[in-house]
Amino acid sequence: MQLWLPHAFSGDSAEVPVGGLDVRISGARDIAVTHVADGVWVIDAPGATGAQWRVPCVSTTAFWTPGSGPRWVPPIWSGPKTSRLTAGAPVVSLVGTGDANVCTAALDGSAALSRFSGGLIEETGEFVFTIDHEGPAFRLRLDLSAGPFSAALAGVATWWGEGRELPQTPRAARLPAYSTWYGMHQEVSEESVELQSRLSKELGCETIIVDDGWQTADRARGYAFCGDWEPNLAAFPDISAHVKRVQGIGQAYMLWYAIPFVGKENAAFERFEGKFLRYLDHMDAGVLDPRHPDVREFLIDRLSQAVEKWDMDGLKIDFVEQFATPGGDPAPGEGTDCEEVDEGVRRLLHELDTRLRRTRPEVLIEHRQPYTHPGLWPYANMVRATDCPLSSQENRQRTVDLRLTAGPVAVHSDMILWHPSEPAEQVAVHLINALFSVPQISVDLTAQTSEQLAAIGFWLGIFRQHLETLQLGVLEPAQPEHGYPLVRAYDEQTMVIARYGPLPVEVPASGWREFLVANAAPDSRVVLLGADAESLQATVHDCGGRLLSAATLHLDAGANLVTVPMGGLLKLRRRTEEE
Repeated sequence: MQLWLPHAFSGDSAEVPVGGLDVRISGARDIAVTHVADGVWVIDAPGATGAQWRVPCVSTTAFWTPGSGPRWVPPIWSGPKTSRLTAGAPVVSLVGTGDANVCTAALDGSAALSRFSGGLIEETGEFVFTIDHEGPAFRLRLDLSAGPFSAALAGVATWWGEGRELPQTPRAARLPAYSTWYGMHQEVSEESVELQSRLSKELGCETIIVDDGWQTADRARGYAFCGDWEPNLAAFPDISAHVKRVQGIGQAYMLWYAIPFVGKENAAFERFEGKFLRYLDHMDAGVLDPRHPDVREFLIDRLSQAVEKWDMDGLKIDFVEQFATPGGDPAPGEGTDCEEVDEGVRRLLHELDTRLRRTRPEVLIEHRQPYTHPGLWPYANMVRATDCPLSSQENRQRTVDLRLTAGPVAVHSDMILWHPSEPAEQVAVHLINALFSVPQISVDLTAQTSEQLAAIGFWLGIFRQHLETLQLGVLEPAQPEHGYPLVRAYDEQTMVIARYGPLPVEVPASGWREFLVANAAPDSRVVLLGADAESLQATVHDCGGRLLSAATLHLDAGANLVTVPMGGLLKLRRRTEEE
C-alpha cells in the first residue's frame, strides 16, 4: 500500500529501533541511542535533517502542542508546527485515555528551526510523527512511558534545563500583578497609574505593569509613534519621581516596550532606513533587523534607560515573535554580523539582559506566547498567556499549557477583565481559571462594587497563601481534549483542585494534610470520591471569602455530596496527632 507522508527522506536515511518503534533518521553522520529512564530514550544524530516514526493509534484522545489551540487528533495532511527561538517550543505529545502519555517527542533546547508534524493515517490507524530540522545538532527525546502526559512534558522541561546555569526567578515574578492594558488602554498618566497602584496593592497585587500609552500622546492604538521610547511629558512629566511614588506604595514597576517596532512617525524611522526586516502597514511600523549591531545597540540603550535612569524594576518585552519573517529570513544586508534573524534576536536579548543586571540583578522581564522557546529562559523570568480578553476558558488552557513546559519561568495569565456589571461569583470564576498561574488583574478598580472587590481580595489571598503548591508543586491537568475541565496541583502537605465543570473530585487516602477544591462550575453539587472512610474538618467559603459552613465531614469510601457555590472554596483538613 502506497501512503502519502509529509516528509521525503533522502537515500542516506537509517532506521533505529527505539522502545518497539522503528525511527527513521535522515541525513545523520552517526546515530547513538541512549536509554535514559524507564520508557525514555535520547537519540543523538549530528547533522540529521529529520526523523519519522509511527505509533499505533490505540486509546488516543488528543494531540498536545505548546501553542495551545485545538487538541483533536489531526489527519496526516495537517500543517506542521514550527519551533524557533522567536516562536514555539520543540515538543509535542500524543495523549491517551485517562490523560496517559502515548508518545512525547522533543528536541533539545537549541534554537534551530524545526517543524513538527503529526497525523493519522486513515488506512492503517497509525499516527505518524515527522520532524524536519535545520541545524548541525540533532537530539531527539522520545518518552513512551505509561505515566501522565503532564509528567512526560515535565520531564522534557527538566531535560531542557540540564547543564544550564539559569538565573533564579525572583519571588516578585510569582506574585499577583496589576496591568494597565485592558483596564486603561492608552489612557495612562502618573495620576491614574498611582491610583490603580494603591487600590491593587490593597487587594494583593505586588507589581504594576504600565502598558502602551506611556510613550505617546497619540491614542489611535497603532505603533506609528514607537521607537524613541521617551515618556509622553503631558502624562508623565517626571517619570523618575512617579516610579519612586509607586515603589513607595510597595509595588514593583514594569514598563512596556514593543521591542521590534519603529513607527513611521518616529525620528528613528529614517535613521534605520535599509535596516528593517519588513514594514507592517496595519501597524504603521517597521520591524528592525537585529542582525545589525547598531540596531541592537540602539534598542538596548532605549530599553535600558527604564532601569538605569528611571529606576524601573523590570520590562514587559512585547512582540518578539514579529522578528520572525513569514516565508523565511531576508538575506542579511551590509553591516550585519550574523546570518540568521534568530541569532540576532538572541544576541539582542543576551546583551540587554547583561546590561540590565548590572543595575538590577533581579530585574523582572516578561515575555509572552508564542515566544516560549527554552532558548529564551535565560532572558525572561515571566511568560504570559497571549491575549484572550474575557475568555476565561482560553486563559485556563493557555496558562496550563505554558506551565507544563515553562521550566523555571513564572507563568502569568493574560490580563483578567470583566464587564462592570459582572456578578462577584463570575469574577471569582475568572480568577479560578487562572489559579495555576500568576494572575494579572486589569480592570478599573474604582468602578468595582464591594462584592467584586471582596472576590478579588479573597482569591488573590488564596494565590498568595498557596503559591508554593499552585506554582511550584506537581501539576496534573485532566482531559486536554476538553480544555482541562479539572486541574490538580500538590506538594507534600497540600493538594489544590480546580473544578471547571460538573466532575467528581477524587480525595486520595494519603499525601496531603490540607485539601482545597475551587469550584468554577455553576453546579454547586460537588461529589467527593473518598478512598477511605475518615473524618475531616471542612469549611466552605463563598466567592468573597465569607464563611458559609464549618463542620466535621464524615467522608465515606465512594461518593460523598457537598455543596460549594460557584466561585466558592471548600477546604478539608486532617487533624494532626496533637489535635
